[in-house]
Amino acid sequence: MHLKRNLAMFAALNGALAVAGGAFAAHGAGPAVKTLLQTGAQYQMVHALLALVCALWPVRNRLIALAGWLAASGGLVFAGALATIGLLDIRAMGAIAPVGGLLMIAAWLVIVLAVVRSPSVND
Repeated sequence: MHLKRNLAMFAALNGALAVAGGAFAAHGAGPAVKTLLQTGAQYQMVHALLALVCALWPVRNRLIALAGWLAASGGLVFAGALATIGLLDIRAMGAIAPVGGLLMIAAWLVIVLAVVRSPSVND
């Protein structure tokens, strides 16, 4: 199994931040902020896990590594933008959240491309 160490560490830190964001949403955030933090934490966790899967991908594949970095970065940007909107009331970050969303979507599409390009193994 091939481990992409830096990606795995980034993914794990993203997962920890997602748990912290979700915990704060559940226990410390007011109602107006709670939904933003929960949504950000949910997307961040899913994409941290996707990045970890990419880091642990058994075959060396640059597209899969790229997908992992896109997923982890997108999750962080998206969750960070929502947290900034909710906690600091900086509404301009509403323009940044879609960038995170596009990075996450790109991660999934790059995985599709990697699968299409990979040699078939007795489907």
